[in-house]
Amino acid sequence: KVYPNAPRIHLPPMTQFNGEPLHILMSRRRSRRGFRPDPITGSQVAALCWSVAGITGDAGGIKLRTVPSAGARYAIETYLSVQRVADVPPGLYHYHVQDAQLEKLADGFQGAAIASAFLNQQMGTSAAVTFLFTAVIDRAAWKYGQRAYRYIYLDAGHVGQSLMLAAEAMHLGCCNIGAFYDDECNHLLGVDGIKETTVYCAAVGRV
Repeated sequence: KVYPNAPRIHLPPMTQFNGEPLHILMSRRRSRRGFRPDPITGSQVAALCWSVAGITGDAGGIKLRTVPSAGARYAIETYLSVQRVADVPPGLYHYHVQDAQLEKLADGFQGAAIASAFLNQQMGTSAAVTFLFTAVIDRAAWKYGQRAYRYIYLDAGHVGQSLMLAAEAMHLGCCNIGAFYDDECNHLLGVDGIKETTVYCAAVGRV
């Protein structure tokens, strides 16, 4: 998905993960809901975005990514509410997968609206960045029919785990969120809740 009229933010080169063995990261992984107020870096945001949607190869014209997807349909889109990131102005963004850039959809701190959409969970305000993942239903449904709805949520789960492990690798806190008001999140992102709808969210910050 592309927002052709949106201003672009060029993310700095992503932070390199620290090389800890995967089993160490998995054993240390926790849902962390309390965040310090100091910002994370644009390089860390770049690494988080890459972890959930980064292109890692090409198979016959299909761009393969860091997470698996049923039939390589990649129905999940990534949006970010940037609140405290050193190299990125506060605002609401969409992640442009092909160019690994952020497309700005709205200026300014969105924390109050995010917290409200997250059933008043205050980590929506205190996080350095919150992720909102939507599904573009027809990408999967044209191929899988009703079963697409099962696959979409499986895909979202892969995305959520990758985000948590990437955050852990950079010693950031992450909490994946399933308790949110669908209509409020969809309104915030400007999606209709039918052809494209919010399916998963997450909050990330320093701990």
